[in-house]
Amino acid sequence: MVSTLIIIGVIVVIAAVFVVVFALNYRKVGPNEVLIISGGRKRTVTDPDGTKKKVGYRMHIGGGTFMLPLLESAQTLPLEVFTVPIKTPEVLTAAGVHIIAEAIAQVKVGSKEYLIRMAAEQFLGRGAAGIKEVASQILEGSVRAVLGSMTVEEIYQQREEVSRRVMQASSDDFARMGLQVLSFALKDISDTQGYLTALGKPRIAQVKAEAEVAQAEADKESTIKAALARKEGDIVKFHAETELAEANRDYELKRSEFQAVINQKRATTDMAYDLERQKLNQQLRRQELEVKLIEKDGGIKLEEREIERKKKELESQVKLPAEAKSFQSKAEADAESYRLALMAKGKNEANRNSGLTEAELLRARGEAEAAAMKDKAESWKAYNEAAIYQMVLDRLPELARAVSEPLSKVDKIVMMNSGDGSLGASKITGQVAEVLAQLPMIVETLTGMDLKSFLKKATDEKKSGSSDVPDKPK
Repeated sequence: MVSTLIIIGVIVVIAAVFVVVFALNYRKVGPNEVLIISGGRKRTVTDPDGTKKKVGYRMHIGGGTFMLPLLESAQTLPLEVFTVPIKTPEVLTAAGVHIIAEAIAQVKVGSKEYLIRMAAEQFLGRGAAGIKEVASQILEGSVRAVLGSMTVEEIYQQREEVSRRVMQASSDDFARMGLQVLSFALKDISDTQGYLTALGKPRIAQVKAEAEVAQAEADKESTIKAALARKEGDIVKFHAETELAEANRDYELKRSEFQAVINQKRATTDMAYDLERQKLNQQLRRQELEVKLIEKDGGIKLEEREIERKKKELESQVKLPAEAKSFQSKAEADAESYRLALMAKGKNEANRNSGLTEAELLRARGEAEAAAMKDKAESWKAYNEAAIYQMVLDRLPELARAVSEPLSKVDKIVMMNSGDGSLGASKITGQVAEVLAQLPMIVETLTGMDLKSFLKKATDEKKSGSSDVPDKPK
């Protein structure tokens, strides 16, 4: 068990060491770099002229590769583009004029394998700074050589030709170092003697003169054209104003015609409106009269119903109680007469036993009582008639109050003048008075009692000093 664990541990350690060694010796570069791995066995390479030679390094452009531990070492060479600015001191041109030139170039290591080998042999370890320094020196010399073979006018006017000659002059030198010039541009040229300024003055003066002449010609043409344009503009303006006046005249004429038609239509509409309003007013008056008729019919029906109700009320409150009292009085009188007869009969029987004298006495007493009863009956008869009339008279104020009571319960009374000269309020009081005047007739119809005759009779008897109405019996 222990030996197995030891073996597993050794294997794990060996695997870890292998992984660490592999990680430490695996080198990677970007696509703009070339990895130069030195050491190990030598390799044979062929130059462009066919010459073969052995080198002790190998190259790997972009990506990654494994190096042999302790036997190989790796360095990188940049393949990116370098911008190289160039500014020459005063250079003597073909015409003997000193000028200063400023230019800019784009340089990089060549992409072919033999160029990379030459660049690696010369610049490996110096990096980008070394490449820029060497490229700047080569280009500056080429620029000086090209400018010395051309005049200032040629340099100023043929900048592309200058760039082509500089690239052509430096290409061989760059190729021998594994470099190549991608582009070259002459930015500016200047001098300290004022030659370039003087060179441009004649042309400037000529251009200014031509410009002044051209400006004068242009002003003349502009003035002529402006005058013609103003003339044509005035003509067009007058024509336009004439057409505008004619259009205004036609517009006013049409407007007057339209306004006349509108006024005619408006007058017709106003007349139709007034006619329709008169019709509506007539319909409204007609409806108001119908409402008045309906209100009058309703009032008449209400009065008729109230009279009918009062008739029934008089019948129930006056006639029936009077008949009941009359019947009661008659029954009481009959009962009293019967009682007295029985008493007289009993007394007669008793007196018959006590003797003749007593019988005569009783007869006399009975005759006296009978006479008293007769007078009493006559008195009751007279009282019943007078009492009934008196009860009816006592009820008349209540009947009058009952007739006028509905008016007190009315929330609002609309009074209209019907044109006969009488106001609504006087008509209401007149109608109430007419209803009250009909009460004696209603009482006579319901009970058969003539109140007018009774009151006239009582008045006549009072004047003669006598009255037929007896006092109520006690």
